[in-house]
Order: sequence, then structure tokens, then C-alpha cells
Amino acid sequence: MIKNSSPYIYLPLAFAAVLGIGIYLGTYLAPASQTVFSTGGGGGGKFETVIDYISDEYVDTVSKKRLTEMALTLMLPHLDPHSSYIPAEDLKGVNEVMEGNFEGIGVEFNIQRDTILVVAAIPGGPSEKVGIRAGDRIVKIENVNVASIGIKNNDVIKKLRGDRGTKVRVGIVRAGNMKKPLDFTITRGKIPIHSIETSYMIDGDIGYIRLTRFAETSYDEFVDAFNGLKKQGMKKLIFDLRDNPGGLLNICIDIADEFLSSGKLIVYTEGRNSPRSDDFATDRGSFENSPLVILVDEGSASASEIVAGAVQDNDRGTIIGRRTFGKGLVQHQQELKDGSALRLTIARYYTPTGRSIQKPFVTGVDDYYEEVNKRFDSGELENIDSIKLDKKNVFKTPKGKVVYGGGGIMPDIFIPLDTAGFTPYFTMLNGKGLVNDFALNYVDRNRGTLKARYTNAKAFADGFIVDDGMLNDLVTYGVSKGVPANPVQLQRSAALIKENVKAIIGRSVAGSEAVYRSLHKNDKAVIKAIDVLRSGK
Repeated sequence: MIKNSSPYIYLPLAFAAVLGIGIYLGTYLAPASQTVFSTGGGGGGKFETVIDYISDEYVDTVSKKRLTEMALTLMLPHLDPHSSYIPAEDLKGVNEVMEGNFEGIGVEFNIQRDTILVVAAIPGGPSEKVGIRAGDRIVKIENVNVASIGIKNNDVIKKLRGDRGTKVRVGIVRAGNMKKPLDFTITRGKIPIHSIETSYMIDGDIGYIRLTRFAETSYDEFVDAFNGLKKQGMKKLIFDLRDNPGGLLNICIDIADEFLSSGKLIVYTEGRNSPRSDDFATDRGSFENSPLVILVDEGSASASEIVAGAVQDNDRGTIIGRRTFGKGLVQHQQELKDGSALRLTIARYYTPTGRSIQKPFVTGVDDYYEEVNKRFDSGELENIDSIKLDKKNVFKTPKGKVVYGGGGIMPDIFIPLDTAGFTPYFTMLNGKGLVNDFALNYVDRNRGTLKARYTNAKAFADGFIVDDGMLNDLVTYGVSKGVPANPVQLQRSAALIKENVKAIIGRSVAGSEAVYRSLHKNDKAVIKAIDVLRSGK
């Protein structure tokens, strides 16, 4: 999978995550309809009249198609924050995320020093088949030097992705063979976009699964991961939905069904022209009675909230984390005959107790998304007493637990946002990409030794230590790149910096499992989940 492998994906940059939540992915709550309708011709309505008048009489030549698209793009967000217009040129990329695959060369990459660093070649993908491996640097694409075009992540994606069966030539610089680039011709193919970021046994009988989206392949991926953990002795599960913006409604229902016994209500939807539709659990669930914890935060939206709400409202498991985003609207995608699409909100969804968790959007789209940032300003992310619950929107679960509607899922156990290690010094080092560069340079110099010593993710997470010597080397590297040393702030940020460096190195050496095994050692939500599962309370 070609993607941005910057450390921000793996590291606990909590405040940055709050500011950068990709909630629009949460609008994928219904499969696309193949029905076609036209936005022009006939009717003689005001909209068509205005578009025609501008096209005919405006002082300069304008495109009627462009005017129509501008109007649709601006109009739909005034209905609600999740109704949207998708131009034809964007629809393929938008759909790829939910389809669970795209077409390309199959590498995860990072931009470093005007080259494209291969973090990993997707197993079985086109790049791995021709011999490209982690640590390789792509310095040329179709005989053009990458450095000469000032390449950025989006540029890389555009140049390396392409239709299956087409070819792309790349020049690779490999450690130990620096004199002349190696030439590879890669035939593009279908590349999976995995929804399961990682799954592993934490210890004993506790398993961990992290799901990043609800796409077409997500349920199958979940079942594979779940069965793999069961074979290793899993009897208790931590299901991590933090920063999961949602996805397909049918997929989240299938996954929730695994946790709930037959006949339990999972969710129901209802709209002005959409009669109530209930979805119940079946008898196929494979984890209906075993201890379960679900992790959520302000980045958990839409389908994530459906699963968490179904578990909470049925008194099935424990929800740990922070209040979720609050998206309870269902979208239907209508494809247009020019290849574009209209995504329109047609219903609301309700959790089993009857609560809508949709937060207000009467003050406009900007305020709607800014509300997550305001949680930081108000202190809500750090102090449970700062959370303003809608006391008029109160519901009770079958066992009498009070739950609230109108603003996301409130967890059973609150975990505050940890900002202790964030200092201006850390922000400057990380913002300039120096933490990332330092860690990757370390891997380049020591890749052989690291691979030989740490043969799996657990060995790396348990054995590799970022010591004070490495930290001092990073400070020196920062000075050389224009970031002055700051001993006082370094002391405050030392643990966070070490954690970040280890995560980046772990990703290159032993994959995403090494990242999460390392981060979870200090992850308060995971630590609390383990405590809850061990205690049996």
C-alpha cells in the first residue's frame, strides 16, 4: 500500500490528532446506488435559469459544468456537514478507501532528504516481486530525478499509482550499492488497503485488535485477525477504535454481531422518507460472552460509534477512552451520469436504547468540526468534570446504566489526553521532521544488526532501548539542522521523544506490531483496559 508513513501515523501526538481528524471518511454509511439522474435540462427551474444566464451573458467565458459543480459543492454543506458532492475526478480515490484496495506498486514510503524512502514493500505486491525492499530509496521515476522536482507525498502517489498492468520505471539507491542506482521496472497491480492496523496477544489470554476504518474488506480482516488470536489462546479482547472515522454501515453491523447474542438490537435507522429499519444480532457471533473492552476517543466517529453504542447499550462490554465525535447521520451515495456522485444524508441512526448521538450542527460546518478542537480549549480532553452532557437526553441500559445522547458516546471509563511531554522544543524537532529523519538514519546505519537481533515485534518492543546516548545524538542532530538545544524542555519531553524514536525504528525493523507493542507500554487507555480485563470487573 502506498501511503504516507510519517511518524504522525504511529506516534501518540494526541493534540495533533485532535486537530487533524479525518471525519469526512465517516460519511461512508451506505453502499453507492447505481441510479442515475441529471442536474440539467428540462424543468426550467431557477437553478438552471441562473446557470444558463451566467453562461450566456457573463463578461468572460465560463464553463456551465464548472458553475454547476461549484454550486453543488457550496450548497450541500448547508444541509448538514456530511452531505457532499464528489467530482468525477475524485470519486475513484474516494471509493478506493472503502473498497479496501487500489492500483499501484505496493510500497509504504516516507519522504526523506529529497528521496522516497521505502518503509516496507507490501508482501506479495508488485514491488516485492521485483526485489524492492525496506530501506531502499527511490531517487528516479521514469528517469527523472526525484530531488529535481521537489516531490511531496501527493506527487509520489500520483506518479507511482496507476492502472493495473501498466509499468513504471524507478531508480533505487540501496545501502552498500551507492555508486549507481539500481533500475527496476514495476508492473502495477491491485494493492490491498488494510483496515486492521495490527493484532497481537498482549499477554496470557488478552488479545488486541486495532481497526482503522470500516471498509468492504474490514469484516473479513477482523475475522482473520480474531481467529488468529483465538488460536493463540485469546479469551479476552481489547478492540481499538480510536481515530477510526467510520465507514460502511453493513460492515460495522457484521462486526458488532460478533459481540452480541442473537436477537439483540445493534442499531436502527430512520428518516423523513426512510421508514425505521432495525438490525439485530444473529446467532453467528463468535465472541458473545467473553470479556470485551472497546477503546474510543474524539476521533472515533460514525460506524465506530455504532459498534461502541451497541456494546454499551446492551451492557455487553466496557467502553474506555474519551467522548466520541458525535456523527449519527446516514448518507446515501447517488452516482451521476458524468461520473460524479452526490452523497446525501437520508436518515439518522439510533443506538439500541433509542439515543441519537449526532451532535448539533446548527452553527455551520466550520463550527461543527471545530467543536473537537474546542474540547481541548474547554479542558474536556483532560478533565471529565469539564464535559457538558445533555441532561435532557438521558437513557438507561437494561441493567440501569445511564447513557446520554446528542453528542457522541461517553465512555464508561474516562482516560484524559496526555500532554505532559509536549513542549515547544519537541514540537519544533518533530515539526521539522528531525525525529523521523534521525530514527530512519539510525535504521539505515544499523539495519543488518537490528534485523538479526530483533527477529519479531515482541523481541523489539521488549528489548530495544532508546538510551540517553541516542537522545543526546538527536539533540546534536537537531542543532545541526537549526533547532537550538533546550535542556529544560528536553527533560520534560525526553520520555515522549524516546517513545517516538523507538516507534519509528520499530516500524522499519519489525512492522506495525512493533510500533504498537512499544507504544502500548505507556498507553494509559490500553493499560486501563488490561487492568479491567484482568480484574474481571
